[in-house]
Amino acid sequence: MEDNIILRLATEDDAGLIADLSRQTFLDTFAADNTVENMDKFMTRQFSREKLIDEVRQPWHVFFLAMLNERPAGYVKMREGAVPLMLAGQSCIEIARIYSATEMIGKGVGKKLMQAAIDFAGRKQKKVIWLGVWERNQRAIDFYLKWGFEKIGEQTFLLGDDPQTDWLMMKELRH
Repeated sequence: MEDNIILRLATEDDAGLIADLSRQTFLDTFAADNTVENMDKFMTRQFSREKLIDEVRQPWHVFFLAMLNERPAGYVKMREGAVPLMLAGQSCIEIARIYSATEMIGKGVGKKLMQAAIDFAGRKQKKVIWLGVWERNQRAIDFYLKWGFEKIGEQTFLLGDDPQTDWLMMKELRH
């Protein structure tokens, strides 16, 4: 199955597709563990389709799109810029989001996306790749640990009116 997954760098033409995939995967991943009110508030204010489309157009964001049998299977969003204090002064890049469509979980999409992110960071000569993950998203935490990420701290993520704790995780890259 993994051999059938096609990865490509997303373009502005993919903005609507990525926005829709972003919203669906976020809802599928987090709706069951949060209130309808907080999810609605987050989806309307911070995660609107318009804001997500605009993200794809920003030059400091890089998106890789995974397709399986010509269907959207997942994506990874990477960005350079602000870093947690404990990584200040290091050559870093962030995995801002990495999601597989629910029906694609277990088919190797996440593996392909993570490898693409690590390869991209290497081409950019980054020493560290980092991310934030909700402390209650054990499936994702286990995935990152398997890839050699380690917890380096915590930060607050506001979902609607609910301040949640995200783990900050990093992986040192060898060139």
